[in-house]
Amino acid sequence: MHNKVIFSILSGATLLPLSSYGAPGKKQPNVLIILADDLGWKDLHCTGSSYYETPNIDSIARKGAIFTNAYAACQVSSPSRASILTGKTPARHGITTWIGEASGEEWRKMNRRTKMLPPDYNWRLSTDELTLPEKLKEANYTTFMAGKWHLGDEQSTPEIHGFDINIGGWDSGSPHGGYFSPYSNPKLTDGPAGENLSMRLAKETSAFIKNHTETESEKPFFAYLSFYAVHSPIQTTKERWSYFRDKAERMGISEDGFIIDRTLPVRQHQDNPVYAGLIRQMDDAVGVVLQQLKYSGIDDNTIIIFTSDNGGVSSGDNYSTSNLPLRGGKGRQWEGGLRVPFIIRYSPEITAGTSFNDPVTGMDIYPTILDYAGIKPVPKQHVDGISIRPVIENKQWEKVERELYWHFPHYANQGGEPSSVIRKGDWKLIYYHEDERSELYNLQLDESENEFLNAHFPQKVKELKNNLLTWMKKVNAKLPVADSLYDPRKETVYRKQQQEQTMKRQSEIRKEQLSADWQPNDTWWGSITD
Repeated sequence: MHNKVIFSILSGATLLPLSSYGAPGKKQPNVLIILADDLGWKDLHCTGSSYYETPNIDSIARKGAIFTNAYAACQVSSPSRASILTGKTPARHGITTWIGEASGEEWRKMNRRTKMLPPDYNWRLSTDELTLPEKLKEANYTTFMAGKWHLGDEQSTPEIHGFDINIGGWDSGSPHGGYFSPYSNPKLTDGPAGENLSMRLAKETSAFIKNHTETESEKPFFAYLSFYAVHSPIQTTKERWSYFRDKAERMGISEDGFIIDRTLPVRQHQDNPVYAGLIRQMDDAVGVVLQQLKYSGIDDNTIIIFTSDNGGVSSGDNYSTSNLPLRGGKGRQWEGGLRVPFIIRYSPEITAGTSFNDPVTGMDIYPTILDYAGIKPVPKQHVDGISIRPVIENKQWEKVERELYWHFPHYANQGGEPSSVIRKGDWKLIYYHEDERSELYNLQLDESENEFLNAHFPQKVKELKNNLLTWMKKVNAKLPVADSLYDPRKETVYRKQQQEQTMKRQSEIRKEQLSADWQPNDTWWGSITD
């Protein structure tokens, strides 16, 4: 089913009366958010991959709904994660790139030779925000998180922002010790040598669910399972690698693996057996949590939302996946960097096996959960998100075409450029801060963003650019500034060398990982058999 209802954006509040969950005798639903890190739009079997295998996540989709035009709030992680918890766009909450990235004159030390200096940004989530877990605590929910935080230091921990229990969440954006114990994580005790990190986080979540339902069954819970997977470093067991290496061979291995797209090489095929194994390990972990919901008898009274914090890594980092037919990936301004999987299940409220092509974002999670839980919305907080429940239930109201905005005034490790974006209907305009040029695309006609249409639709360019610039002023968006020391000749030399060296090295790594006798080290990262 494809719901053609267009959202209203007038208030950001729930547009329907509160649900009946506040009525006497009606139990509020439990909530489980499963957030993958760097998982691409097409990195699940249920979203179109013929190579990766995700049977447990697929089962959530079979019993729920998929949104095929779902977006992260940013093309990198920290901003998107803050937006999920606050319902605000990054330009409002001030975390506009991953926490730890250089900015201002410090950026020059990166030796990227860029034309602009990115602006400063907030290095921690502000305590002025009323986060989703804080709001749910007000409604008598017990709150729990396991996994990645990356929203600040000891002055901005999960506990400070509303989580009763925090396992594994600290200021790091990647798994310092890798995906097998020992983890080098001060918020997570080490397990047996070689224990898998994704499975450990799932077991901690399952233990919380079991204990809660046995001891506090009268209270609902909010569980936030925030995987470090599938962020680099990508690691798996020898058994998983071997299985997916053989599968890639059966499917046919292309000779060429990358092309240069403006700034960096971009992976063209989903054929990375290490990455495929890492995805499958995460999916196995999801299965453990789903089983616990069933064993605890709360399967049908738990809202499950599965999504990712940004697009898949097709360039930069580990060059892990391909997002084709979408252009680009994590860190980049095209659809491959912004569009993500989005699945919601709540039986029997949501019809099993449905799909919607209405654009939604991670900022919509906050008001959607409040809507289903019968909790009064807080539109001044989740100002950029709206409840998607009316779309799911096929309700009608006054139609106002929704405009979606992104603001990323930074350079990304993956080749992204300082830019701001607007999507309105099928139209998308990218505005580049380096030279104020823009690119207009029609996503219905050209999902891959191969040809910009500025010359054909100058009025549409003018309209969307004006709307975008007006919005940027409204939210007080910080802008990059020209670097007075910029030398275009040095940038040209740097970029050419980077492209040539990276293309050569990544092509070598790809062939090595797909060879029959490859192994990363003597111990396969110290892993134990799955």
